[in-house]
Amino acid sequence: MDITRQETILLKRIKKPFSSFIHNEVSGGIVLLTCTILALVLANSFLGHAYEEFWHKEFSIGFTNNKISMGLAHWVNDFLMVIFFYVVGLEIKREMLVGELKSPKQAALPILAAFGGMVVPAFIFFLFNQGTDGIAGWGIPMATDIAFAIGVLTLMGKRAPLPLKIFLTALAIVDDLGAVLVIAVFYTSNLHLDALGIAGLILALLFIFNRIGIRSRVPYLLGGLLMWYFFMQSGVHTTIAGVLVAMATPSRTKIDSSCFQKDIHYHLDKFRTWMDPDKNVLTNHRQLEAVQSIELCCKRVMSPAQRNTEKLHPWVTFLILPVFALANAGVALHADNLLADFTSPVAMGVFFGLVIGKPIGITLFSWLAVKSKMAKLPDHTTWKQLMGVACLGGIGFTMSLFVDNLAFPGMHYLEVAKIGILSASLTASAIGLIWLSLVKKKTPVKA
Repeated sequence: MDITRQETILLKRIKKPFSSFIHNEVSGGIVLLTCTILALVLANSFLGHAYEEFWHKEFSIGFTNNKISMGLAHWVNDFLMVIFFYVVGLEIKREMLVGELKSPKQAALPILAAFGGMVVPAFIFFLFNQGTDGIAGWGIPMATDIAFAIGVLTLMGKRAPLPLKIFLTALAIVDDLGAVLVIAVFYTSNLHLDALGIAGLILALLFIFNRIGIRSRVPYLLGGLLMWYFFMQSGVHTTIAGVLVAMATPSRTKIDSSCFQKDIHYHLDKFRTWMDPDKNVLTNHRQLEAVQSIELCCKRVMSPAQRNTEKLHPWVTFLILPVFALANAGVALHADNLLADFTSPVAMGVFFGLVIGKPIGITLFSWLAVKSKMAKLPDHTTWKQLMGVACLGGIGFTMSLFVDNLAFPGMHYLEVAKIGILSASLTASAIGLIWLSLVKKKTPVKA
């Protein structure tokens, strides 16, 4: 065996575990959980003050007379999370075009289940906080964290059939869409229509680019940055810009699958024709041209939306969301008032909204959808398994923390709600795992 081939095999062996880790759904949840624990440890250690000071440090970009200055935590929440919401927007668009939300019959169950999983928790929170200042946090228990929920469900292995995972994914995506609408409509203040109008014109231009077939990333990147700036000036939260740019990102390919196959076969034939046993690909310029042409074909058969999702998803999963957890999950727990904070209306509303409201809302509305013949139960699943997934819907975390920051900026309720979010997400994970572990595999019951 020659040295080059040995090196190739060795590199593959080194990269395989890392590649498996990157593509493992559980990994994102593990990294997120680790950063959450680290944030809690730092906030409650002798480094607590330094931890708090670090995230409030000012960071500026721009010129002296025209610059944007924000604390590091704000940069995470108002800039990095825009990328997260952009990926969420791409996922929503994909599901609407080719996924579980493509047809009304397919979309009915996750949409109605998600609606129930938003309305019931919000109502429970309202019952705890009506007539108080804490009522502003009603949107906190409405969300489901995709990374955590899918990660926990994946731990069940074969006990969680694939249709159940698809249902939870579609449910969480619709849930995210609901959270985006709630943020846009109810957590927007001091609206500046001039800045919003400019952002709207930029968005219209991006849709025109899409329509006339512009596939380069540069116009959409520049347009996205400009939209982020004007959304920040408008009073509408910047993350909405991420979702809107995702909707404008082209999802059509330059060539279809049949053209792709013809082009690939043509260039492969050229590759074989120009094969020279005395030369490798690096020194055989004609073969190298064929390889480059094949690479171009692969790019052309993937839409910009697909390529962006593939490239950004690891960054979101293993960098942006962990950094978000580090910046937002650190809550100082004081023994003398911990019980009072946990039993406060805000914390109790969040806790019971996620742990009780989510399973009830998801299960009840799913049952109504199936009984009314608007939808059907996912293949190879039972009602008991769906109830277990509904419990996992109570893992709010990322979105809940995000809405918490919008609902209670700089208020004591911010930390109190975090206690409710963290305890609820942990409890929902445990209940969901235990429930699904106890549910035996049975022949699916027809509704």
